[in-house]
Amino acid sequence: MINPFSILNRYLFLEMLPPFFINLAFFSFIFLMKQILEITDMIVNHKVGVVPVFLLLAYTMPYFLQYIIPMSTMMAVLMALLRMSSDNEIMALKAGGVSIYRLLTPVLIFSLTGTLITGYMTIFGVPSGAERFKTLLFDVAAANLNVSIKERTFNDNFKQIMLYVNKIDPQSGELHNVLIEDSRTSGGNNTVVARRGRLFGEPKEMVYFLRLYDGTISQMDMRDRSSHTINFETYDIRLDLKDVISTPGIANQAPDEMTLPHLRAYLKRVSSDKAQYLSALLKYHKKFSIPVACLAMGLLAMPLGIQARHSKKAFGIGLGLLFFLLYYILLSVGTAFGENGNYPPVVGMWMPNVVLGGFGIYLLVLSAKEKKIRVNWVGRMVDGVMKRFGRI
Repeated sequence: MINPFSILNRYLFLEMLPPFFINLAFFSFIFLMKQILEITDMIVNHKVGVVPVFLLLAYTMPYFLQYIIPMSTMMAVLMALLRMSSDNEIMALKAGGVSIYRLLTPVLIFSLTGTLITGYMTIFGVPSGAERFKTLLFDVAAANLNVSIKERTFNDNFKQIMLYVNKIDPQSGELHNVLIEDSRTSGGNNTVVARRGRLFGEPKEMVYFLRLYDGTISQMDMRDRSSHTINFETYDIRLDLKDVISTPGIANQAPDEMTLPHLRAYLKRVSSDKAQYLSALLKYHKKFSIPVACLAMGLLAMPLGIQARHSKKAFGIGLGLLFFLLYYILLSVGTAFGENGNYPPVVGMWMPNVVLGGFGIYLLVLSAKEKKIRVNWVGRMVDGVMKRFGRI
């Protein structure tokens, strides 16, 4: 019986930890780089504090980590075994009678750990992070709204609405002598004047309501060139906070942001709509297939790392990125064909794992039989690219 806590297993497991965390930090930085422009805009233009911005980034991390962890798991296995192969440690183990299959235990344990962490991200982390993100974004947008509404200043943050406030009570926040130009009605234009007003929010819907008191509405219809005046005691105007800080899908919960019970209920609710049902079913299977990708990629990385004895670290990076790109392409193709109904969503979401995992098992059997796997051409290609960049 194989002892999972043997010296060899612990040694190989610990060898995979440093490259895992290095790749995790590196790929997280790459994913967050595309958020830099939005961060700069929020801090400079919308006067959002640094702490809320970093909290917003933290709440989006589970979405990125569900893709980064499988990638980092593969790179960690590949680079650890690549290092051992280049230092002839794999050859020494073989000479000592250690089978290649003996190294499979720590790799599977490491990959299974990545699977569990990724599964937690997809099932619990993404829905929780999305909910917290929307709640915090509402607070940020609300604070930004309060900052942006200034006395004796025309405010045009809201689409097709111009807002002017003569005075704001610093204690109660009540607005006095409010003027609003509302052009959201097609073919018409409303001018609203009120003695005072208050702001009320609905966090779940990401909207504010400006409740006005004691005022008049002047309606102008450009089609028949008529005008009407209406007096009111109270009048509510909806202000959409998505116009203040634009973030796609902020008010609606996407299927991949739902918890499993909510997603199952959503599947029953949209069962009559084929397009929505197939899309939601894809997201359901994706919550489980992406974590299992850690196992598939770990199995694939093991024989590649063992065979590439004379390759450099650049080879490991290039090879890992190549196969992760292949996985992403297969996942995208499976998503497209699954949404079109060309084949069941379960096939589209699990096909990349079956292909890469099956290929990894095949290469592992070849490695155990001491048969060569010709993958050094990738190393030569990566080395050539690195040299070209070095000359620039």
